[in-house]
Amino acid sequence: MTTYVLVPGAWLGGWVWEPVATLLRERGHAVHPLTLPGLSDRSTGAAEVGLEDHVEDVVTVLEDRDLRDVVLVGHSYAGLVAGIVADRAPDRVAHTVFLDANVPVDGASMVDGWSAAGQELVRASIAGHDGLWPAPEPEDFAGHDLTDEQVADLLARSTGHPGRTLLEPAGLTRPLEQLSATFVACTLPDGPEQRPHVEALRDAWDFVELETGHWPMVSTPEQLVEVLDQLGR
Repeated sequence: MTTYVLVPGAWLGGWVWEPVATLLRERGHAVHPLTLPGLSDRSTGAAEVGLEDHVEDVVTVLEDRDLRDVVLVGHSYAGLVAGIVADRAPDRVAHTVFLDANVPVDGASMVDGWSAAGQELVRASIAGHDGLWPAPEPEDFAGHDLTDEQVADLLARSTGHPGRTLLEPAGLTRPLEQLSATFVACTLPDGPEQRPHVEALRDAWDFVELETGHWPMVSTPEQLVEVLDQLGR
């Protein structure tokens, strides 16, 4: 049996992992889907939540539930969170999965690697939405291997994301190359996204591709579980 801790990306709560959690439990694994502070049913005070709050929340879960030898999965934005947690709690995290995710860069925020225009747009969007990064529009899900019903559910259940988490710098105590990690890249709609900081880790980590869009826990949970289950063996 393997213990999985599943951390959702921007705008999402632990609910997004329901199909994956069910399938993993059917295979005999222990699964802990998390909802980060400021999101979903924990949205109170979202504008005041920062990246460090998310990191501390996951570390607290690991400690309070006395979870060890964990496979920690971070989707999209939550790759930042998972990477910092794995760095900070190596006695509890055995392996980290970056699911079509951002990776933390010491001293840099998530948006620091974006173009100047992109940074200006996201900062203006956060400022214009009371400190939150607004949830996606329907067209943002186009081409990502999702049914109309799945898109409608994502739209209905997503919440604004705490903007501070995108703007606060990450802090690491050791190079990411030292983590035991797997990067899962989703190839739709236009092939795997080119991420320079991720490409630099190819010699240190395992890399897997899934032929689906950015939300594989929704579009292809069975295929994602196959990947995760292999890591737990």
